[in-house]
Parts: sequence; C-alpha cells; structure tokens
Amino acid sequence: MSVFVVTYAYSADPIELNQVRPTHRIWLQEQFDSGRLLASGPMVDRQAGLLIWSSSSIEELNTLLDQDPFELAGMIGERTIEEWNPVFGPFSN
Repeated sequence: MSVFVVTYAYSADPIELNQVRPTHRIWLQEQFDSGRLLASGPMVDRQAGLLIWSSSSIEELNTLLDQDPFELAGMIGERTIEEWNPVFGPFSN
C-alpha cells in the first residue's frame, strides 16, 4: 500500500459546507475505521482540507474520493492527490 496526501480547496462558502459537514465526517469516519484514511482535518487559515490516505493506487483513491459527500455536493473546487513517502512518524514504512 502507498501513502497519498490529498488537499481539498473548497468552492462553497462556510455556511454551505457546514450543512454537509456532518455527512462528510461520517463518511470520513467510515474510511478511517476501514484503515484507508490515516488522518484528516481542515486547514486553519483558509477554506481547505488535508487528508492522508493509504491506497493501492492513485486511481483507486480517486474513485473513492468521488464518493465524498463534499464532492457529491459540488463543494470541492480543486482536489490534488500526491503520493507521499513519509520517512519519519506514524505513517512511515
């Protein structure tokens, strides 16, 4: 399994995001419980999020992220996925 870092830049305003956030977090909890999501959270100073994933491929992860309630609601303006090689810390090999 590889580790991937995903960033979301939200296109929705905070009020709209708050309406979908509970469903988004339930979905994230399911991914975390399954071992796919390693860590996630919102950025402090901008409308964005950072997610760290374990996946066999970028294609598999991209398909999974298409199911995120924020994505389904059209609230993500930009999504980036990058494979990451953590050398130190809890996500290192």
